[in-house]
Amino acid sequence: MLSDFCFNCQVDDAIWIAQKSLSAIRSEWEDATPLMQGLKFKPKLLIFKTWLWAFATVSSRTLHVAWDDAGCLCPVGDLFNYAAPDDDISSEEENREEVTKCQQKNEMLEEVKFGRSSERLSDGGYEDSEAYCLYARKCYTKGEQVLLGYGTYTNLELLEHYGFLLAENPNEKTYIQLDLDLYSVGTWPTDSLYIHPSGNPSFALLCLLRLWMTPANHRKAFSHQIYSGSMLSVENELEIMKWLGSKCVETLQKLPTTVESDESLLSFLQKLQNSTNWRVDVDQSSLGEEFGVFLRFHGLDLNYTESHLPVRLLRSLERWELAVRWRCTYKRTLVKCIFHCKRLIHELSLQQNQ
Repeated sequence: MLSDFCFNCQVDDAIWIAQKSLSAIRSEWEDATPLMQGLKFKPKLLIFKTWLWAFATVSSRTLHVAWDDAGCLCPVGDLFNYAAPDDDISSEEENREEVTKCQQKNEMLEEVKFGRSSERLSDGGYEDSEAYCLYARKCYTKGEQVLLGYGTYTNLELLEHYGFLLAENPNEKTYIQLDLDLYSVGTWPTDSLYIHPSGNPSFALLCLLRLWMTPANHRKAFSHQIYSGSMLSVENELEIMKWLGSKCVETLQKLPTTVESDESLLSFLQKLQNSTNWRVDVDQSSLGEEFGVFLRFHGLDLNYTESHLPVRLLRSLERWELAVRWRCTYKRTLVKCIFHCKRLIHELSLQQNQ
């Protein structure tokens, strides 16, 4: 998963994270190999590919317990698909009321102490009852899928640790390369300087840009107003939006493909995975050349005559699709930010001219 992601995600920060994770896993494998050899593991269990599979299985299936860093396996507890926790307080209160009603109707839930667990960002934990308890935050109906929240993850983190991403992730964060002198202006953590899925800059990023656009000799005087989240002036806000919009445009222009081409590639990859004759889809697509690069990367070429692709290639296609989905979401957010900046520039300019 990680090697394919490095090959296809395009964004430097994401490539670095994937390479760092892969390097760490390889280092652990090298450290453990002498022990496995001493335990006389079969040769096929000693190879790095097997270690990757075992690492991914354990890290994505174990549940957190306080007494062991490795976690524990919990029957049934690892079957739920993921749902991102919602930080919205009002919806949290509504969910609590809904669950309380369900508890009253269901005798099996009488012993569940939901009041304490509802404060968690995850929906389960090992408790004093010496059991791993899972909690429902809503009243499920018959036939509805039960989803489990186990933390606030960005899509890149979900890909790194679990091998999937969400089409709509309220915890997604899109980062762009900021000028170095920006970081010396404020004290906000780097991971708080991002763009929301809606295209709006985060509170910290907006405050930092407002401070950065303020003359150095006036920053101390206006810092309290900036930290409270207030706009300093129309002129200051215009400069911020112009800079941020231009930075997003510059970031998009540096990437080798556009949102539109990525969307075409996604459609192409989905056809390939569902195809009964992959050659027909490749021959009829303008993306055949890019697929040829993919084949060569995996030791094949477009002269491969079988109508069905090998299983290992189909799995790699799935990983390729995930990488393209991630970079496409990244680019869409930047496009939304550009439109957000243009809209505000228009509104502020009208306000300025009144």
